[in-house]
Amino acid sequence: MFDNLPPTSKPFMDWPWERINPHFQELIARPIDPQNVADWLADWTRLSDLINERYTLLNVAVTQDTEDEAAEARYNDFLDNIFPGVKAAEQELKEKLLASELEPAGFEVPLKKMRTEAEIFRKENIPLLTEERKLASEYNRLIGAQTIDWQGEERTLQQMRTVFQTPDRELRQRAWRAMAERQLEDRQAINQLWEKFMRVRGKLYQNAGLESYRAYRWKQMLRLDYTPQDSQQFDHAIREVVVPAATRVYERHRQKQGVERMRPWDLDLDLYPLDLPALASYGSVENLKSTAETIFRRVDPTLGDYFHTMRSENLLDLENRKGKAPGGYCTAFPVAKRPFIFMNAVGLPGDVRTILHESGHAFHNFERFDLPYTQQRFPGLEFSEVASMSMELLSAPYLSTQQGGFYSPEEANRARLSHLEHILIFWPYMAVVDAFQHWVYEYHALASEPSNCDAKWLELWEQYIPGVDWSDLGTQAMTGWHRKQHIHRAPLYYVEYGLAQLGAVQVWRNAMQDQQQAIKRYRHALSLGGTASLPELFQAAGAKLAFDAETLGQAVELIEGKIEELETSTRPS
Repeated sequence: MFDNLPPTSKPFMDWPWERINPHFQELIARPIDPQNVADWLADWTRLSDLINERYTLLNVAVTQDTEDEAAEARYNDFLDNIFPGVKAAEQELKEKLLASELEPAGFEVPLKKMRTEAEIFRKENIPLLTEERKLASEYNRLIGAQTIDWQGEERTLQQMRTVFQTPDRELRQRAWRAMAERQLEDRQAINQLWEKFMRVRGKLYQNAGLESYRAYRWKQMLRLDYTPQDSQQFDHAIREVVVPAATRVYERHRQKQGVERMRPWDLDLDLYPLDLPALASYGSVENLKSTAETIFRRVDPTLGDYFHTMRSENLLDLENRKGKAPGGYCTAFPVAKRPFIFMNAVGLPGDVRTILHESGHAFHNFERFDLPYTQQRFPGLEFSEVASMSMELLSAPYLSTQQGGFYSPEEANRARLSHLEHILIFWPYMAVVDAFQHWVYEYHALASEPSNCDAKWLELWEQYIPGVDWSDLGTQAMTGWHRKQHIHRAPLYYVEYGLAQLGAVQVWRNAMQDQQQAIKRYRHALSLGGTASLPELFQAAGAKLAFDAETLGQAVELIEGKIEELETSTRPS
């Protein structure tokens, strides 16, 4: 039967469930033993890869153009008619493998994950999970449609970011207020979506017999190596040791800009201080691609080859355009064994950081696809972000044109300094998002009312980000949770970025001592996929999974020391 599976996903895109299901049923019925389990896993992997690649292609299509009704119809058809059967059948396969008590080589950690998935699986949750994905697509559509008329031209909010590079503060303020006004037009619609999200998530955890959605989601995300309390400890550590450092960053920029108070229009994307005068643009998107490839070859020739493959095979969709979903991501096509990068480039230095970041994910995909079985390839989101954030830091020495990069030597130092400042500022923002979500799912009924979410977000914002003045902008400040897509589309997924950033700083520290050895350990850790535990993956990369103020404080000290060094080198003599 498995001989008729196509070698690529293209002919598989139109297979109905009636044609797919017999393959699952054969796997479910086939006896397994130590002699044939490898073949059984290989067949399961072939089928799973085809289904996952089909879903990924459909999902990419609806993010590339949120206004494409035909693409949305194909995506929803998959969710309605393929996804439920796949979820149920794959659960039977997991239960079959667990019941066999077989443990194939490299399956210790994957089996632990399967046991967790089996523990929370309920058939009645399948349609709820489908509904949740549709709501996420609806959120994308709302955000992707947000444009404003600016100086007689329709512009996406992402394209408006270029205005914030001007030293004209009055112009920046007008742009910021125009964008905020447009975002608030969708306030009611997003609130209504939120209420639907919360109803669905309430049913999910109740059906699973758990005490909260947080408990359900923790298991769903396969967080086996740390607890919600660890996550909250990390948030408290950030407040203790990073918020003061981030406030120092804001104060330096307040003085540089010569303003009495740092206001939202003195920042980029409501968070990072503007670095005026602006760094030079990288030019065209093609130049962004070619220069990034040069940098990756300097980091490691194999990584450069990986990126060249992505360029030559059209696996990069980088330009911003109307109707394109917000943000950036890297996904993967498991049949083709290729990653795909999506982002919204508009010509800003932030786009350089984004391509370096997403390429770290891409390299992770290239490395982990050497593992034979799909069940071994998922490392957990926390370490996936170590792959991407480490690549930002490992690439930093090659940003100068003297190394084939984007900037003059002086600008490259400024870019590196800005990146390190962004890390310090990011941690408190991450803690706001994470602490907010802990509150949401600890107080599910209370948080189902959007006005209560507004109040909580504002409370946390004032605690963690005291260096920016939002006075007389209460409505815009309290609705910041509307604009953080993870809160809506990927609940409780954000602490990963903070933990991974701490891991990445440790990888960077190693690279400053021995770049070649640090890269070797980095790539080895990526190649392990999901065959090792999260602490073991961090250790393999030369880092430690940590939540405490002492480890975080050491990272802050290292960063601030490097900032001072770079500040000195960029000051006029």
